Amino acid sequence: MNPEEKIIIYQVFTRLFGNRTLACKTNGSIDENGCGKMDCFTEQALAEIKELGITHIWYTGIIAHATQTDYTRYGLPKDHPAIVKGKAGSPYAIKDYYDIDPDLAVDVEKRMEEFEALVKRTHEAGMKMIIDFVPNHVARQYKSLAKPEGVKDLGEDDDTSVSFSPNNNFYYIPGEELKGDIDLYDPEAGRYTEMPAKATGNNKFDAWPNRTDWYETVKLNYGVDYYNNTGCHFSPIPDTWTKMKDILLFWAGKGIDGFRCDMAEMVPCEFWGWAIPQVKEKYPEIIFIAEVYNPQEYRNYIHNGKFDYLYDKVGLYDTLRGVIANNASATAITGCWQSVNDIQSHMLNFLENHDEQRIASDFFAGNPHKAFPGMIVSACMNTNPVMIYFGQELGESGMDTEGYSGRDGRTTIFDYWSIDSIRRWTNHGRFNTHLLNAKEKGIRNFYKTLLNICNEEKCISHGEFFDLMYANLNGWQMNEHKQYAFIRKCDDEALLIAVNFGDINMRVAINVPEHAFQYLSMPEMENIKVKDLISGKEEKINFTSSKPVGIDLPANSGKILKIKLK
Repeated sequence: MNPEEKIIIYQVFTRLFGNRTLACKTNGSIDENGCGKMDCFTEQALAEIKELGITHIWYTGIIAHATQTDYTRYGLPKDHPAIVKGKAGSPYAIKDYYDIDPDLAVDVEKRMEEFEALVKRTHEAGMKMIIDFVPNHVARQYKSLAKPEGVKDLGEDDDTSVSFSPNNNFYYIPGEELKGDIDLYDPEAGRYTEMPAKATGNNKFDAWPNRTDWYETVKLNYGVDYYNNTGCHFSPIPDTWTKMKDILLFWAGKGIDGFRCDMAEMVPCEFWGWAIPQVKEKYPEIIFIAEVYNPQEYRNYIHNGKFDYLYDKVGLYDTLRGVIANNASATAITGCWQSVNDIQSHMLNFLENHDEQRIASDFFAGNPHKAFPGMIVSACMNTNPVMIYFGQELGESGMDTEGYSGRDGRTTIFDYWSIDSIRRWTNHGRFNTHLLNAKEKGIRNFYKTLLNICNEEKCISHGEFFDLMYANLNGWQMNEHKQYAFIRKCDDEALLIAVNFGDINMRVAINVPEHAFQYLSMPEMENIKVKDLISGKEEKINFTSSKPVGIDLPANSGKILKIKLK
């Protein structure tokens, strides 16, 4: 990969992408509602995604997970429905770390070959491939049938008579059966029994998980004694560490380019610091992205855990969401980059993913255009990676009632479903915009323009950053609560970037302080011609410290003004 390239990730929920079923049934089975396949990512589909400006695709839900669909005719054990969320099941309840989810294959018996072909197609389309690694928990009925010869299964040698042992892969509640405030009975399958009960994935160390717990999963034991408080038992290396490192090496050996590590902070940082360098020794280009929500742990997981990138959720995502939804001031954005300034290049920015509500949903902004100013900030503020979630570029609202997940403004990860906007764009594999309405075409064009700017303009892909807001507080021609401005600069070019989170067009005057010209080594210039990279239109501005830059900012959008310094 070009070291100067800015990473732009397209997260796609694999089973939903190519599903063409027109009328899905709430809580419908795979036979009723259909399911997208890895083969739906054709050369044309991948070319269309690449055209958006994408450098990496994160295929979510690739590894085999618990499901209510019956695959016993292929020799795969059936999961008890009482411990599966939704008909399709959660992709984060892994039931075989060494297998591909059968839902995603056209020919179930050739699912690994289909995956390997997807890796090849993705690379041939000029993009890198990321998959999930789910290290903290597994499905309650975890059993690997696809594991390589000589590999012992998780829990195979566990001593279930003790709650904790550093040699165990799971935590146990000896002498107690799994109870919980959940219905463990199914009319067809009977009652689900687990004796002794295992600890639940969200650190529930008793036999009584409830509906809000991750009751469909069990917690993996990395050598931390949560029961007796005897601390961490990391020497000798716990058995779970070795097993999980081997799983990482297995998938890295398939030619993928990165792992998005689910709930990485629920796994000891010491494990990552031990495992990641060993994987990178064999596969130096592979990247590791951590889902970490505790800012106090950020530097630990970067410096000691050796992660390349961390979610910037608690900082930038939460702040931009607040500004977009009129619950926060745009002045708060400055504090976001300041809090991670020393590790900014390691932060992954986003406005949507599978966990968060869609911007266009009634639960967030109710309008996809309101994302535009936040997306400009998220994508252009620094050199670090940015991510979009499939359908975001079409204004997908996530307001369906799919089944287990309910009508919550999110696109389901538990159900078999077909997404209207994606289905019309994919158009039976033809991948054109004929079935999109004018609004959706406009939204897609905005994302395509913006994301391509990120790598076409060296100021964004590897330039310097200067926040202009300290010089624009309490101004009579700029509302710092609704507008935000900054400069990116590289060599003999600069970009003046300004956004408007407000619902009305604004004429703003942006002060560029003398310090900005000195710090970025820029000359001051009067009455110069600049081009707005988003609209493609030219205008004239004064780029000096003595006169503010006067520009018209469209409602719920922004401008990226390109300035030639020579």
